Amino acid sequence: MNRAVFFDRDGTINVEVGYLRELKQLVLIPGAGAAIRRLNEAGFKVVLVTNQSGIARGYFTEDFVQETHTLLKRMLQTEGARLDGIYYCPHHPQSGNTRYTRECECRKPGTGMVEQAARELDIDVKRSFVVGDKWIDVELGQRAGAAAILVKSGFSPDDPGNVRPGRIREPDCIAHTIAEAADWILEQVKSGR
Repeated sequence: MNRAVFFDRDGTINVEVGYLRELKQLVLIPGAGAAIRRLNEAGFKVVLVTNQSGIARGYFTEDFVQETHTLLKRMLQTEGARLDGIYYCPHHPQSGNTRYTRECECRKPGTGMVEQAARELDIDVKRSFVVGDKWIDVELGQRAGAAAILVKSGFSPDDPGNVRPGRIREPDCIAHTIAEAADWILEQVKSGR
């Protein structure tokens, strides 16, 4: 089975802009491509798992999210990096008034996207890592049984919209950037995790 690094998108790989509504807003965080390339070269499956409730809220369409991911893949490819899988949740439990306004298992911190990726890409989640800029990413990692890394490149851990729920343990690592997170992951592999 494969090991994977599951990455959040906004604020982790690309610059956080609130709801990304135009392709010109998609800007890689400096060092993100190189960090992902290093993980690719180390044999990890690199998987994007992102909540995109802007679909449920009516801010943009699924087609736009797919266009965004096509552009993101091209941007990473120019840096020699690749995503092995992309999974997104279009739902929100209350916001909007669309077919996407509902409870689901795929919305982080639910584990649905990770479980789907594990099935489709033959991933051993227990030997994998989740990296994101929000506490829901840490909670996702903990619920899934993966190591959880909180990066400070997007929403800061003390942002009012990113409050740590009391049930969440400390992350396995707090990193300032995706590059620092990749360093930590590769160190864990070296030390036999």
